[in-house]
Amino acid sequence: MAFLSWLRCACGLPYDDRPSSRRRNVSGANLCQHRPYVNGAHIWAATDRPLATEAITLSASTPAPTPKAAYHHGALRSSLIAAARRLIGEHGEDRFSLADACAAAGVSTAAPYRHFADKDDLLDHVVAEGFTDLANRVREAAAQHAIGTETRILEVGRTYLAFGLAEPALFRKMFAQTPGRSTSDLVNASGNACFATVLEEVAHYCQANAVDGDTDLVAVQLWTFVHGVTSLVGGGAYGDVAPGIDIDRLMTTAAEGLLFSLPRRP
Repeated sequence: MAFLSWLRCACGLPYDDRPSSRRRNVSGANLCQHRPYVNGAHIWAATDRPLATEAITLSASTPAPTPKAAYHHGALRSSLIAAARRLIGEHGEDRFSLADACAAAGVSTAAPYRHFADKDDLLDHVVAEGFTDLANRVREAAAQHAIGTETRILEVGRTYLAFGLAEPALFRKMFAQTPGRSTSDLVNASGNACFATVLEEVAHYCQANAVDGDTDLVAVQLWTFVHGVTSLVGGGAYGDVAPGIDIDRLMTTAAEGLLFSLPRRP
């Protein structure tokens, strides 16, 4: 067998060792009567009919390849952040690799570098998204109550607690100030914006009720208490030292002492 004929067979191309004069000619091209294989199946039987029509039929019935879904919808960045957020919840704060996040998002291991420098950069974006989600939930919950009311302040605390208990691993990650994360502009900006919602609600209450006190200090005190309660409940500490404690009553009592009972300006 000539080298060219061997090469055509090795590549899965049709081979016909007959003289060219015995092969059917269509549109000026010599086409052998042997038919190609597709996915291991012999799709055309030997025939003396012209092959051009059959070729057109095959082309029309063969679906065009589609791009990977992860790239088709153009949401690679958000898909990777969502995948990493799920993995934090399923496996812990750092017990997964960047490759695991790629697999969960259904993308190649090279895909993250379109948007993120490394795994730490991806985690910074997850943490930033967590702060943004928490701030949005606090605002939505507070909006259900009149500005400057006790019920509105209490709802802010309840929403904070619910967020921390719904995603405890992410909640811990948000406040785990590693050297890299504490200097991340993205994380600091989103964290400060989140805390600003607490400051705003306390300021509204103090203004509406003529509270005589340091608004920022009171806001920090309230946040410190609610954050501590959230961490202790999430870690199961109250079950050991104070089983059956009423967490809502605990936070309400703290709010009364730290804010609601403060003296009023004349």
